This record gives sequence, C-alpha cells and structure tokens, in this order.
Amino acid sequence: MPSAPDSLSALAWLVEAGADEAMGDAPADRFAVRAPVQAPKAAVPPVAKAPATQKPADPIETDSIGTAIALARGANSLAELKAALQGFDGCALKKSATNTVFADGNPAHRIMFIGEAPGRDEDKQGLPFVGRAGKLLDKMMAAIHLDRTTAYITNVINWRPPDNRDPSPEEAAMCLPFLRRHIELVNPGVMILLGAVAVRHVMGRSDGIMKTRGKWLDYNVNGRMVPVMPTLHPAYLLRQPAHKKLAWRDLQMIEQKILSLHLLERNAAEG
Repeated sequence: MPSAPDSLSALAWLVEAGADEAMGDAPADRFAVRAPVQAPKAAVPPVAKAPATQKPADPIETDSIGTAIALARGANSLAELKAALQGFDGCALKKSATNTVFADGNPAHRIMFIGEAPGRDEDKQGLPFVGRAGKLLDKMMAAIHLDRTTAYITNVINWRPPDNRDPSPEEAAMCLPFLRRHIELVNPGVMILLGAVAVRHVMGRSDGIMKTRGKWLDYNVNGRMVPVMPTLHPAYLLRQPAHKKLAWRDLQMIEQKILSLHLLERNAAEG
C-alpha cells in the first residue's frame, strides 16, 4: 500500500495532468439515458387552526361620568337626588363602603357646609361629620349661633375612601355632577368649604387652604353669585389645634356675612 507521501505525489501529478473527476472501480456507461431528476416537492404549509371561540366580555359601563351627569340632571328635588345617588354604581368607592353619605341638616336656611369625604363613623351611620371632626364642627357652628337645624352639611365624596385616603381625581369626577346638582337644589345663600379638597373640587383651585382661607370667593348658582368662604377642615384642626385661631377669624367673617344677608333679605321684603 503506498505511503501517504506517495499518494499525495500521485494526486498532485494527476491534477497537473488535467484530471478533474474521480473514477469508480466499476465501468460507467456515459451514453445511457438517465432518468429525469424530479424537483423536490414543495413543503405544504400547515393549515392554521381556527382560534377557539372566546366568550364575549361582559358589558361594562364606559361612560360613568355621563351617566352621573344624566342622573343628577334628572333629579328635581333633594329626595330624588339622594335616590339617584344611591342607585349609581359608577364609582368604585361604593363597592367598599357601608353606606352612601348624602347630607344632614336643614337646607331651608340656605347655609351650606361642604367637606371632603366620609370617614369611618360617617360610613357606619350614613351621615356626614358625626365622628371626632364632626363634633368639632358642631362646636364651630355653635360659636356663630348655628347648628344642624339651621345649617346644611354635605361632602364632595359620598362614599368613604378605604383607609381614609384622599379621593382620586377619577373618584371625585364621578361624584361632582351630584354635588353640583346638590348645590343647585339647595340654592344656598352662603357656602363654607371645609378644607383643601372641597376648595379644589368646588372652586377648581389648588392654591392650598392656607392661601385661600379667610377670603371670600364667588360661585355661580342658578345664575347668581353666591359668597363662598374656604376655611380649615375640623380634622386638620384636631391635628393642628394652634390654627383654631385662624378658623375662628373665618367663622367671624361667616357670621357677619350671614347677618348682612339676612338684613338684605328683610330690607327687600319690607321695601
């Protein structure tokens, strides 16, 4: 058997001599008719399976704010508004709340206090300002000769936010149509906004309660401008009792405004 170097030398000689293909041991008839070469069959793409039939999604309310506006506009009395609010399911807060907190007091005297949202005690009883902050509000009203028979109390939000957190803008937006209609139906002569949340959602101002408190603002109700006084929320005063002196100044201004409005109404009746 030739060695590897000899085999390589022979192969090199054959290449130089012009050999360009290797020959087998058996003779090959190069003039025989060859069978046609068939092209490989094209791969058949797999048939896509039809997707499984999906269960249609449950219908959901896509315009809860629009629904709230329609319900609020359709209420022609406070009783109808309360019923509409209790039947409204567009605000997620209602699912975790015990009660819908509508209002308390006497709307006939047209002195309207508006707070932020119910707390734990309010959620249990279904009335605004009945906990510690409510007891302080009662004292604040008593200081200017008011109580729940001569004033009317409600909130921006009608259901307790979990853990007493601040209501989200979306939650407030669901409640605002009812609050605006609430104000229209009460037709107040004076409005007192308790805390920054009430000022932000009623007046559209985010200056902070320390900048807005103690200054009269105006709110359009049924085509007339109603005086509005922002002041400190009773819950804030429980945490910061040193600021009660600021709230007392606001209360004195509120009392003077109420007296002057009563005087104007009496003069108009006599004139």
